[in-house]
Amino acid sequence: MRIVEVLDKKQQKDFLNIARVIYKDDSNYACPLDPEIEGIFNPEENSFFKHGEACRWVLQNEDGKVIGRIAAFINKNKAFSFDQPTGGCGFFECVNDKTAAFTLFDTAKEWLKNRGMEAMDGPVNFGENDNHWGLLVDGFMPQGYGMPYHQKYYREFFEEYGFKVFFEQYSYHLDMTKPFPERFWKIAGWIAKKPGFTFEHFTYKNSEKYIQDLIAIYNEAWKFHDNFSPIDPEDIRKMVRDGKNIVEEEFIWFAYHEGNPIAFFVMMPDINQILIKMDGKFNFWSKLKFLYYLKRKTITRARITVMGVAPKYQRFGVESAIFWHMDKVMKRKPHYKEVELSWVGDFNPKMVSIYESVGGVKKKTHFTYRHLFDPNKPFKRTPIIPLENRGTKAKEKKVVESEE
Repeated sequence: MRIVEVLDKKQQKDFLNIARVIYKDDSNYACPLDPEIEGIFNPEENSFFKHGEACRWVLQNEDGKVIGRIAAFINKNKAFSFDQPTGGCGFFECVNDKTAAFTLFDTAKEWLKNRGMEAMDGPVNFGENDNHWGLLVDGFMPQGYGMPYHQKYYREFFEEYGFKVFFEQYSYHLDMTKPFPERFWKIAGWIAKKPGFTFEHFTYKNSEKYIQDLIAIYNEAWKFHDNFSPIDPEDIRKMVRDGKNIVEEEFIWFAYHEGNPIAFFVMMPDINQILIKMDGKFNFWSKLKFLYYLKRKTITRARITVMGVAPKYQRFGVESAIFWHMDKVMKRKPHYKEVELSWVGDFNPKMVSIYESVGGVKKKTHFTYRHLFDPNKPFKRTPIIPLENRGTKAKEKKVVESEE
């Protein structure tokens, strides 16, 4: 076997195509767009290169055929905030061969060790943890956009190599054809109409206002959490620009108390229902194909990616009131039949409770693993978030980011 660092266009193509080979007979797999994956490894597109570095490889067999891939990265803003300096590995794909898998893990490990790391998390992303984060271990069904899909045998590879579960990630599904539980509905309606509280959805016309409101809420909600770092406004602006043809303005909500922003909620159409037809390509014809399916209302699912509530208002039931408003929106868009609530960590029982209170059913489980290079050091899982510090967030990003 031969490890090859990805440095030229042919190797980039090999890195992308091996995933198509691994999942060619799996009807659940929606191949991410090639430009999206390449953008993660492009310093001009990924702001995490401002405070980090990344490298990726493909693995060839004796005949020169590509049989696997992996990437490794260091986020210097986070790496040294743990008991041991921690990097990350991700974008792992491999044929069903343990020797090949371990060769890939060894490669990422050595690269990280040579840069002073003593542990690696995986599989994770070189970016925010709402995308490409965690290993699917239960719920082998079509995934929401951004949620990774994997082969079942990957779990054995990670655990036999020495990775241990750092935290579990749960995705809940909400059947929008069924009414919310009556008790939840009464509480949500009461909060939604309480004096001093107002709710409004995002508009592109006033996008900069909402970006600033989101940043204010985000920074206030997570400033006391471990590993917190303020959100970069330009990252949010880029997400808004990139999503302009996809975003439903009424799927993004903000709550205010006496005019001050106190909570936000972001839900996106699940474009995986279209991407599954495109095999990761995004050329001229595939763009036309995408727009065709988009106009035909092919998308029947949405995914809640993030919620945030300022600490002072975290026990007011504000998130319930947002669901109350969202339910009215969904009734005007009956082609949406299902909402994925993803993801919530096992370290955040408050959010688990909220998801279950609205009628969500746990459908998928991903694991984020950590591998300590020195097996004699004590392993610690992500701690449960104390009640007074719990942000209401679909994925609790930043709290648990060990490597982005």
